[in-house]
Amino acid sequence: QVQLVESGGGLVQPGGSLRLSCAASGSIRSSNTMGWYRQAPGKQRELVASKHSGGYTYYADSVKGRFTISRDNAKNTVYLQMNSLKPEDTAVYYCLYGDYQDYWGQGTQVTVSS
Repeated sequence: QVQLVESGGGLVQPGGSLRLSCAASGSIRSSNTMGWYRQAPGKQRELVASKHSGGYTYYADSVKGRFTISRDNAKNTVYLQMNSLKPEDTAVYYCLYGDYQDYWGQGTQVTVSS
């Protein structure tokens, strides 16, 4: 079993920045993927970014050049640095840990608004 605890969400103005953190604990495998999904009001959940423990990184086209996913494998923690935030980035952001099965964080609200 894996448990995920997210933090770092909040309210920010357009053009601002936030950094999300997600710490995993429990039965962590050495080979795994951690990432971030988001779900905006009235929309389906979408994959924002993910990073494998071996280094493979994925970004959704909508966030390329603005968001950076990073990992501290020693701490089993994944981060999402979000820069140049736009109102359309407003969503609940969910952390994902996956090895043989997927585990989800509780979600953290990111609101980009003036």
